[in-house]
Formats: sequence, C-alpha cells, structure tokens
Amino acid sequence: MEKTRTLTAVIETAENNYAAYIEELDGIVATGSTIDGIKQNLTEAINTFIETCKECGCEVPKAISGEYTIHFKMDISSLLGIYTGIFTKSGLERLTGINQKQLWHYANGKSVPRKKQVKRIEQAIHRLGQELIAIQL
Repeated sequence: MEKTRTLTAVIETAENNYAAYIEELDGIVATGSTIDGIKQNLTEAINTFIETCKECGCEVPKAISGEYTIHFKMDISSLLGIYTGIFTKSGLERLTGINQKQLWHYANGKSVPRKKQVKRIEQAIHRLGQELIAIQL
C-alpha cells in the first residue's frame, strides 16, 4: 500500500492578494484574496495540472499521483501582514512575550526572526486557537 505524501504549500503576501506555491513541485501556483481562497485555488490548480498531464499523455509527477495531503505554511512577515487587523502588536506581545518593536520589525521585513522566535509565535497562536475552539457560545 502506498503511503500518503505530504506536500508543503508556502503562502506569501503579494501586492494586492496572497500567493502560494508547492515546495516539492515546480509550476503549480495559486493566488487568492483570502487564505481559504488560496487553499481552494491551489487544490483546483493541482487538479487542473493532473488533468492536463493525463490529456497530454504526460506522466503525472509522483508528488501528486496517488494520495497526498497539503500542509500550509507562511513566513512571519506574511502572517503578521495578513492578520494585521486581527492581531495587534500589543496583543501579540501579550501572547508571545516578544516586544512590539521586535514584532514590528518582523512584520515589515526589517529583521528575520530566529527559529526560536518563530516557534514562540507559532505556539502562542496555536494555543490561542485551541482556547477559542474550546469555547461554546
């Protein structure tokens, strides 16, 4: 039995929207005005690519032949830019323990966070997400 492959889709901010590409496969990209839109458009782009390969008699790349899942990731600058209206710098400071000035530098590409800082931000956001999922109204 063939195991399910995991593809990594990188989401980045573009000039007026968001863009994504598959790390393991050249030529498949998508854009969208929301993260959900990106996910949907990227799935459609993969399906179209597979159909085109089959119609042309080309071999479907191994990465997308059979079962696969897509793992989405983004850099800190894109994350902070996308959620600017939701996560304030003071709110993120409370969640992460990283001062607002440093978060501003990350958001504006003035500095790149170390892996440890990236992990702190990721864990804080995941913790918040888990807290919110547990709430019933």
